[in-house]
Amino acid sequence: MNCSAYCETSPKIEWKKDGTFLNLVSDDRRHLLPDGSLLINSVVHSKHNKPDEGYYQCVATVDSLGTIVSRTAKLTVAGLPRFTSQPESSSVYRGSSAILNCEVNVDLAPFVRWEQDRQPVFLDDRVFKLPSGALIISNATDTDGGLYRCIIESGGTPKYSDEAELKVLPDPEVPRNLMFLRQPSSLTKVTGQSAVFPCVAVGFPTPYIRWTRNEEELITEGYERLLLLAGGSLEIREVAEDDAGTYSCIADAGNETVEAQAELSVQVPPEFLKRPANIYAHESMDIVFECEVTGKPTPTVKWVKNGDMVIPSDYFKIVKEHNLQVLGLVKSDEGFYQCIAENDVGNAQAGAQLIILDLDVAIPTLPPTSLTSATNDHLAPATTGPLPSAPRDVVATLVSTRFIRLTWRTPASDPQGDNLTYSIFYTKEGINRERVENTSRPGEMQVTIQNLMPETVYVFRVVAQNKHGPGESSVPLKVATQPEVQLPGPAPNIRAYASSPTSVTVTWETPLSGNGEIQNYKLYYMEKGQDNEQDVDVGGLSYTINGLKKYTEYSFRVVAYNKHGPGVSTQDVVVRTLSDVPSAPPQNLTLEVRNSKSIMLQWQPPPPGTHSGQITGYKIRYRKVSRKSDVTESIGGTQLFQLIEGLERGTEYSFRVAALTVNGTGPATDWISAETFESDLDETRVPEVPSSLHVRPLVTSIVVSWTPPENQNIVVRGYAIGYGIGSPHAQTIKVDYKQRYYTIENLDPSSHYVITLKAFNNVGEGIPLYESAVTRPHSDTSEVDLFVINAPYTPVPDPSPMMPPVGVQASILSHDTIRITWADNSLPKNQKITDARYYTVRWKTNIPANTKYKTANATTLSYLVTGLKPNTLYEFSVMVTKGRRSSTWSMTAHGTTFELVPTSPPKDVTVVSKEGKPRTIIVNWQPPSEANGKITGYIIYYSTDVNAEIHDWVIEPVVGNRLTHQIQELTLDTPYYFKIQARNSKGMGPMSEAVQFRTPKAESSDKMPNDQASGSAGKGSRPVDLGPDYKPPLGGSNSPHGSPTSPLDSNMLLVIIVSVGVITIVIVVIVAVFCTRRTTSHQKKKRAACKSVNGSHKYKGNSKDVKPPDLWIHHERLELKPIDKSPDPNPIMTDTPIPRNSQDITPVDNSMDSNIHQRRNSYRGHESEDSMSTLAGRRGMRPKMMMPFDSQPPQQSVRNTPSTDTMPASSSQTCADHQDPESTTGTYLANAQEEDSAQNLPTAHVRPSHPLKSFAVPAVPAAGPAYDPALPSTPLLTQQAPNHPVHSVKTASIGTLGRTRPPMPVVVPSAPDMQETTRMLEDSESNYEPDELTKEMAHLEGLMKDLNAITTA
Repeated sequence: MNCSAYCETSPKIEWKKDGTFLNLVSDDRRHLLPDGSLLINSVVHSKHNKPDEGYYQCVATVDSLGTIVSRTAKLTVAGLPRFTSQPESSSVYRGSSAILNCEVNVDLAPFVRWEQDRQPVFLDDRVFKLPSGALIISNATDTDGGLYRCIIESGGTPKYSDEAELKVLPDPEVPRNLMFLRQPSSLTKVTGQSAVFPCVAVGFPTPYIRWTRNEEELITEGYERLLLLAGGSLEIREVAEDDAGTYSCIADAGNETVEAQAELSVQVPPEFLKRPANIYAHESMDIVFECEVTGKPTPTVKWVKNGDMVIPSDYFKIVKEHNLQVLGLVKSDEGFYQCIAENDVGNAQAGAQLIILDLDVAIPTLPPTSLTSATNDHLAPATTGPLPSAPRDVVATLVSTRFIRLTWRTPASDPQGDNLTYSIFYTKEGINRERVENTSRPGEMQVTIQNLMPETVYVFRVVAQNKHGPGESSVPLKVATQPEVQLPGPAPNIRAYASSPTSVTVTWETPLSGNGEIQNYKLYYMEKGQDNEQDVDVGGLSYTINGLKKYTEYSFRVVAYNKHGPGVSTQDVVVRTLSDVPSAPPQNLTLEVRNSKSIMLQWQPPPPGTHSGQITGYKIRYRKVSRKSDVTESIGGTQLFQLIEGLERGTEYSFRVAALTVNGTGPATDWISAETFESDLDETRVPEVPSSLHVRPLVTSIVVSWTPPENQNIVVRGYAIGYGIGSPHAQTIKVDYKQRYYTIENLDPSSHYVITLKAFNNVGEGIPLYESAVTRPHSDTSEVDLFVINAPYTPVPDPSPMMPPVGVQASILSHDTIRITWADNSLPKNQKITDARYYTVRWKTNIPANTKYKTANATTLSYLVTGLKPNTLYEFSVMVTKGRRSSTWSMTAHGTTFELVPTSPPKDVTVVSKEGKPRTIIVNWQPPSEANGKITGYIIYYSTDVNAEIHDWVIEPVVGNRLTHQIQELTLDTPYYFKIQARNSKGMGPMSEAVQFRTPKAESSDKMPNDQASGSAGKGSRPVDLGPDYKPPLGGSNSPHGSPTSPLDSNMLLVIIVSVGVITIVIVVIVAVFCTRRTTSHQKKKRAACKSVNGSHKYKGNSKDVKPPDLWIHHERLELKPIDKSPDPNPIMTDTPIPRNSQDITPVDNSMDSNIHQRRNSYRGHESEDSMSTLAGRRGMRPKMMMPFDSQPPQQSVRNTPSTDTMPASSSQTCADHQDPESTTGTYLANAQEEDSAQNLPTAHVRPSHPLKSFAVPAVPAAGPAYDPALPSTPLLTQQAPNHPVHSVKTASIGTLGRTRPPMPVVVPSAPDMQETTRMLEDSESNYEPDELTKEMAHLEGLMKDLNAITTA
């Protein structure tokens, strides 16, 4: 493929294929030649691999100038030679005409030549070869007789067709009916090509052929481009656009005429009426590239800058149909701009260069004539001198919706300013692209800036210029335009009516509330059900739109424009274009011979889009094949079948069908033939009982054989075999009437089956015949493969049943169309159908699972299945029917339709605020119901103005198929609107409806614990999975604004605490007495090595000074924070549900006896139904977390995360800890892998150093219906390092925001759980010594005194 580009600097040549650059460096087949052309060696092409076919484009780049692209060229690889039809032997009367068919691939038709008796056939005025390859012989002579064959010579080995004999018979000179051997068919040609309309008619007297175009006589004599060929065919050379029309071939035999019509459509490649010109410009100027094209079909125009598509925006606009306007030039706009026009038959491009000069460089008076680099001819200043200072007091004296008037005072350096000119630079706020407006005369100190946008902030600056050059710029001035208020109202009385099948006229009246003279109107129209609205500018009060689809609904609306811009649109009016005759024939006409006097016709309607109106019926024409002139017509209703009766026995008939509308008859199908039966059987009653039934049981099958009914005069169309265990009605199988045996498969061994056989026809099923059989056991394999029937009346099975079609293939054509092709082994090698067989195609999809099959009939070896769903897998199978015989279904073929853009928006869009972070929201949604492909992402649009243009909304892309997304840093107390759009590989789907959400009024300070928890988990920490069943905390913790919701007052809370404390003391005393008896010296040594959890009390040597830790409980409110166990089968949590509050984290010393040493906190607190755990709340007891210790060093099972504040947690420091914002909330960590590697402890996860020192208050968990790992999570507690066992625990919660008083310390010991036992390490126990218990009791008594003091206070 040739490509050459010229420039002073040698350009770099690259090639694109299908829009993608080719890597020619590493390609050993495709090479770039020195002149830029592309050479492809050894073209690769196969049925499933066509790497070289496609659209090629040449790209030339010069680094200092830019890039240009060539027009595209389509490369198609010619197929291998094959004949779609071959010549057949025939006879012709002397002086008459004959046609020998030879249809080949379209791309090889020019390489066909003919031989007669193995000698080349020379073409002349009498012998002519059609473009399709067929040979026409007119005015036949005896020398035309012989053996003919056609040959394809395409450079390789010639391929020969079959030979066919043409016999020339003497003319009997008796009248013969006038008929066409070949009729013209409609053509579509490109200007400059040749068109041939074949037309061959025979009869006696010999007919005379004449032609008309658009019902006007066509004179071919003396006209170079029109040529009458052999037999009367018409050739039009160098087709022009004026040649389009309806051509009629009229064969006149004196007393009889026949006529055939065909359409010639002429297409014109794009041509430029005006090409873009090169432009010099300065920055901030506005320029327009002009481009005007013509062509048929109307070309589409796109603009390319340096090889990249130009996307229209506020500064790049398409004006006057195809012109490109660039506003406010910047240096990066420099380069090559190309106008590329394309239609179905070609494409063309024209380019121009934009060169942006420095401000001190003169713009040439004439545009550059060639593409060159920017000139550097600087203007020499006339004189040198001072430049003016900045203009003073720049103000906006008049501000409207779309224009602003600015005034200013002269610069201080030149108070007179008579000779100064001014340049006003302006831009939208936040946009770097400036535009410039100059004053019209020297000394003028005001300017009006037009064409601004309403409610938009603009930035203005003014620069004065004297004879020495431009001076300083003024201080930028920001001005906002007014909102739009002076726009025209809707045009009243809009009406639309169809004026033809392809045009609609729309009328309206002048708007009543114009607020200014109406300048023009814009008429918008759109096909009903589509989303691509088109518009046209109109100057008057009516307009006729042409080129619409026939009998199609369109909606129309009108918008009036005045000097302020577009007004309010009218309501849509809907009108349907007029109907016309159908433009296509019915599809898939099939014939079924019913008996000797009737044939059933079945067909499908014309393809969608070709009805051109409401189908009111179908016209059926039929005739005997032997007498083609005697045609009978029958007009039926809208049903898709017709039974033609009253035919003659054993006679072949031809049929054709055409669709009708109120406007007339559309084109008819091709003639299809079928032959009636010679004789009929009786089908007024059901068949009699079959004369015999034999069964032969095998292990998993039963062979059934039978003989037909004795009365052979009743029609039998098949047999119904029923079978089942104990009943014959479980399964039914129907077989062909010629079949005499059948094997029932997939049965159970050693089972008693009952079998019934009935003959049936169209009247119904006959009397059944019953038989029973018991299948053989598994062990019996004798005579499994032997089958002999000794019944005296059993006939031999039909040796040639109908074979099902083979090679069924599904070719996907689009998102809703698949072509099914197959082969029929019962046809000749050329697969030509010469009898009345037809094929039935069935298809279905497995989604949903209960989908039924759809079927359609076809008379060729292919069928186009339409109306399918996008991106859906279908299965197809085919069967063949010939007369009374049908095959079984073929093997299935599968095909998945192509993807389509989503046709429905995402569903169930919800917006929730993120707890603790009122400036952050979480958007959730569900995929669209009609995704039409794999969703590759979503786009979230949000705005504070629901009526804003969509390009003004903020965009948040979401990659992949995620269904949730966080948006941060929103404004408080502001309503936001959200829309979501789904994306797949084909593009963007529709947007969802806007969902409103108002952010909270104030930023709540309760986010501190959440923020710290999520940000302070140090090395090795891990958030605890709360699971999807997590419910909000009790006591108002889930209030988004921190409003307290707890129903408990302080007095009630204190009474509960005192009661629980007393009960706890009694239980601890009982446990202590029981445990004292089981103390061992081994346990004493282990306890001596332990350290307390909060660091305020430590063991010293063998000290028994054991005090339980303080449990900080809010003195004004009690908060229970439920944390349900995740349903995820995490091995960490198999035996240890996460406790629902801190009081449930009750450790058990693993040295206790397994029967009695599992402790449970008896303190319940207040529980509501919402706070009950799904695991334990409904059983009336808390779930437990088992935490043995001393069995192994803690560092092997616990990840140590030192706190940022490792101060001792003494009672005097607790208040400070509570108020310290830098303190870190820790997390307990449960690590399955580390636990398993340490030892197989069924419940070992967190190991505090003492059973009574494991209390802690968990941080406020993140709110939400489910715990998404992608969202920030809030850890519970962090185990301190063993050497610094300090728990710095936050107690701030949503319900206690703003309070500074510290919580009261209350100790609530654990009680042993006597009923529930857990298997612990067998070699370890833990008890208190007697003096340890004494100190413990003393500590508890002190606790009671504190509680009494609280209650009295």
